Amino acid sequence: MDRSVQVKGLRLRNFSDEDIILFKNWVYLPHILKWYHEPLEWIDEVENRHHTDKWLHHYIAEYDTLPIGFCQYYEYSEGGELWHGNIEVKGTYSIDYLIGELNYLKRGFGKEMIKELIGKVKGHDNAKRVIVQPEAENAASCNLLLSSGFRFDDENGLYLINL
Repeated sequence: MDRSVQVKGLRLRNFSDEDIILFKNWVYLPHILKWYHEPLEWIDEVENRHHTDKWLHHYIAEYDTLPIGFCQYYEYSEGGELWHGNIEVKGTYSIDYLIGELNYLKRGFGKEMIKELIGKVKGHDNAKRVIVQPEAENAASCNLLLSSGFRFDDENGLYLINL
């Protein structure tokens, strides 16, 4: 069965309150829950995106007006995370992404989503690089990053793309 499609119609739109129910459904799906271990933290984050989590930029990925996934980017220094190793924090961003609709997995939509996110990050004057640290066992995500232009930084144990 040929599952490939033309993904050029994928677009990212700002996450809205109407998307919260859909997002809640997605984060509990087995293929997402396997990697997004704390769904309540993710839900709290999107619910508080106008208050405590304003530094995050949340999006719904749509294909042909159908919501198929979620993604976000953020300036790494705002997240209070410490997994960057020896990489300069200034100018560093990170991204997260998921395909919630099963029929759209393994069809090129993740790669297009990453491309669109990188484009949004590049819109910031201070953006120099994007780092991502999926779990090593998440081969699909690791391979997706490599095919999207990231390289694995062995020294720091993360994926990196310079902008």
